[in-house]
Amino acid sequence: MKTSLLTLTLFSLFICSCTSKSNNNVAAFDYFEYQGQDAHFNKTIHHDHEYFNPIIAGFYPDPSICRKGEDYYMVHSTFSYFPGTPILHSKDLVNWQQIGNVLDRPSQLQLPKGIKLSGGIYAPAISYNKRNDTFYLVTTSVNGIGNFVVKTKDPQKGWSDPILLPNVGGIDPSLFFDDDGKAYLVHNDAPEGTPEYDGHRAIWMHEYDVNTDQTIGTPLVVIDGGVDKRTQPVWIEGPHIYKVNEKYYLMAAEGGTGTNHSEVIFTSDHVKGPYKPVRNNPILTQRDLPEDREEKVTSVGHADLIETPDGKWFAVFLGCRPYKEDLYNTGRETFLLPVQWEKNVPIILEKGKTLPTIVTPDEWVANINGITPEPFNGNFTWRDNFENDKLGFRWLFIRTPQKQWWQLKDNQLQISPTRESVYELGSPSFIGYRQQHMDFTVTTKMNFTPLTEKSMAGLVCYQNEKNNLVFGKRSKNGQDILVVIRTANGKQDAPQEYLLDETEKGMPIQLRIIGRGSKYSFQYTINPNEWKDVATDIDGSILSTQKAGGFTGVVIGMYAHHAGK
Repeated sequence: MKTSLLTLTLFSLFICSCTSKSNNNVAAFDYFEYQGQDAHFNKTIHHDHEYFNPIIAGFYPDPSICRKGEDYYMVHSTFSYFPGTPILHSKDLVNWQQIGNVLDRPSQLQLPKGIKLSGGIYAPAISYNKRNDTFYLVTTSVNGIGNFVVKTKDPQKGWSDPILLPNVGGIDPSLFFDDDGKAYLVHNDAPEGTPEYDGHRAIWMHEYDVNTDQTIGTPLVVIDGGVDKRTQPVWIEGPHIYKVNEKYYLMAAEGGTGTNHSEVIFTSDHVKGPYKPVRNNPILTQRDLPEDREEKVTSVGHADLIETPDGKWFAVFLGCRPYKEDLYNTGRETFLLPVQWEKNVPIILEKGKTLPTIVTPDEWVANINGITPEPFNGNFTWRDNFENDKLGFRWLFIRTPQKQWWQLKDNQLQISPTRESVYELGSPSFIGYRQQHMDFTVTTKMNFTPLTEKSMAGLVCYQNEKNNLVFGKRSKNGQDILVVIRTANGKQDAPQEYLLDETEKGMPIQLRIIGRGSKYSFQYTINPNEWKDVATDIDGSILSTQKAGGFTGVVIGMYAHHAGK
């Protein structure tokens, strides 16, 4: 959006690659437009007291939330995309505005060449310590610097550089600030001794010193395995601690990130335990429901609880919306439900109930006072005309760019091709936007003249380096062509090529991708009223998490590449 700017510092190591020679080969994009067209959202609701689930559609997984006064802040995992960890602001838990990215500087986040796409930043947890009026975010850089914390007095004004936590292993750290001023950090790690079965994990607790921002003392295991170790529960992770009416609650995900995902909770009279599972577990899951249910949502879990100023409770959590079977290209999305307390146990969703896609919470009223809500669900259109001097917050790079190959100039996004491609574990010249709907249309206008047959520019539907769809313009035998290249599990299909005629050569061209569930179609035009097919109904199920693996959703973006000599 025009009101949102990516605070991406162009550090000294960035050397502009836009020499006079490369400028002749630059790909210039006049605009990028994304349109969501899901039947799921094609309904009339009363936005003043109802809302759609998911509240944040597309690849926004592992939500964590906190509140200061009437202001809510929420963050998500970004894995090996840069900048890391979008931060959203709301007054009512439903209408959100992205105010930045927590890890928006290379000094905070280095995602080097070679790191897998589903490495990088895992499960950030945000919390607010009212005693020192400070916000904390603790997370894990997998294959990087490990667990670390960043902090700020004002989430809208940027965050500190990372403070390493060398004594904290595993993943999914989370901070809890008790009423007496003491702080504790819980996280997932291997159990004591040798794991007894595949997926056997534990939740560990450390004391945390807010003066040094380091853990102190001897850590202890507070949960071993999960709710019932006799059943060999797997992948206990994503822990959070809450204190309600002098009782402590430890909530965590259990069952893995697939369709067996769930949320479970334990209680204790003391912060260090012992923690005992409640009888109502799991307090959130969809794993026992019929496969043929309508508007199916799967894999729900990795939740965080939040109390409103008037004492109501809500939960944010991830879920997935398949277009068929267990196939979804949108990745793990963020959902919201009111929490019901039953005999001092918070229940996010009663057993056997289908997750509702339209929610009417008791006494909830929309409140957009003081924010400018952005479209994160519903069937919206998002467009960037590249009129600002910085990129908007929603744009993503693959890993941390090591030099600047893009510029915003003359109301265009200009990308100079680099030799790194989307098929490598590098940082190609790609700038992308999350796919947020099963059915969507993406359109851009590009001016690009390939100087050699080694150069190409266009659009990419990117799941990872081994599973993607490339739609670009290149040269072949002295003629300009459009090409669609489907790569599945690292193997490329024969490219589908379309020869541009002489009247179209060198002209600005509009490219369009139309997604309908698993089918992706590709069109172009020189004249906006005469769209022509290049390839139709290409199998895009290769972009689903089920087939491609990993933890990310599809990101669609502009791309330029030059293979060199």
